[in-house]
Order: sequence, then structure tokens, then C-alpha cells
Amino acid sequence: MGEVKLVGTWVSPYTYRVKWALKLKGISFDYIEEDLCNKSALLLQYNPIHKKVPVFFHGGKPICESIVIIEYIEEIWPHNPLLPTDPYERAMLRFWIKYAEAKGPSMWMVGEGQHKAEQDSLEMLKIIEEKALGDQKFFGGDNINMLDIVLGLGHWLEGEKLLEAHKLHRLHVWLKNFKQVPVIKEDLPDLDAMLAYLRCQREISPATH
Repeated sequence: MGEVKLVGTWVSPYTYRVKWALKLKGISFDYIEEDLCNKSALLLQYNPIHKKVPVFFHGGKPICESIVIIEYIEEIWPHNPLLPTDPYERAMLRFWIKYAEAKGPSMWMVGEGQHKAEQDSLEMLKIIEEKALGDQKFFGGDNINMLDIVLGLGHWLEGEKLLEAHKLHRLHVWLKNFKQVPVIKEDLPDLDAMLAYLRCQREISPATH
């Protein structure tokens, strides 16, 4: 169905979203590591608007933005579905994805002495824990779905202590379960190395989405 390539960077949760979606579906792809401090001609050519990763190629055609890419992957390769088949359940999942994406930016300010950012982030995560996760193992029930993948950035938040058990017990357990899924476990960045790198890049504006 055409060659599949992914341009990303090892510290980007948005890159991993696409990697995980592809691996959960068993789709082979070529991965190209991008240096965001020295952006390649490939990135600038195929994402000239935002100049960000990930950029996904299928049959030579580029697609940008992680959520858009995963939706495309789901349409082209519907096996091992990441979205519910029921239209209402699919709509609700998309609602929670949009909610998390809209509220998510405050989470990246945590750790910079931003008390309000931490409070806003905890409030958002508590709502997701209560209303979207409930008592399920994953947001998709017994299986990972697209919302699990989107919220997989919880791995990055562990370094900022947002998902501690005493604050968000069910999300804390969910993240442990999520990270034990084989295709997730085998492809997680080292947390200490990643956080050290990101803290050195604080002055650089976010370059992934």
C-alpha cells in the first residue's frame, strides 16, 4: 500500500504516538531521526507551516500533526482498531482527545515554578481519570485505543511528579499497565536522559506536535 516513513525525534511524545499506533497495527515503517536544533531540508520542505515533527509519509505523500496522522493510519489500516466501531463511543473518544489536547499545554509548564500550571494540569487529569477512565484498565477497556496513545505522554509527566499514586491513583495504575504493553515497553525513551535533555532545551520553543 505504499512505502511508510516517519520523521521524528527521540524526545517527542508526539513522535511516539505515531510509532505506537503503527506498531500496534503491525505496520512496518522506516524511521528518520530529526535534529530539531538543526532542522533538515526534508522537515522544512514537507512541514513548511509549523516546521515540527512528526511528519508521516505514505506512498511519498506527507502528513503532519500526530492526531491527524493516527486518524489517517486508522482509515488506511482498519485492523487492530484504535477507535471504537460504535459512532457514539467514537465521538466521545474524540471529545476526550480534544479536551486533553486543548488543556494539555499547561502540563509542559509544570516544573518551572508555575503553581497555577500544576493546579490546572491536576484538575484536567482528575476529570479525565474520573469521567473517561473510570475503573477500566485502559481507556479502551481491555485494549489500548487512541486516547491511551494520546495520553501516553504521561511517561514524560512522571519526571514532573504529576502522576504520583497519591494524587491520581487510577491514572498512576493505568500508566503502569500502559507501559507494560510489549510494543510500548520496547519503545520508551529513557526518562532521566530525556528529562535532562529537555531541561537543557527549556529556552527553545516547543518543536513537536
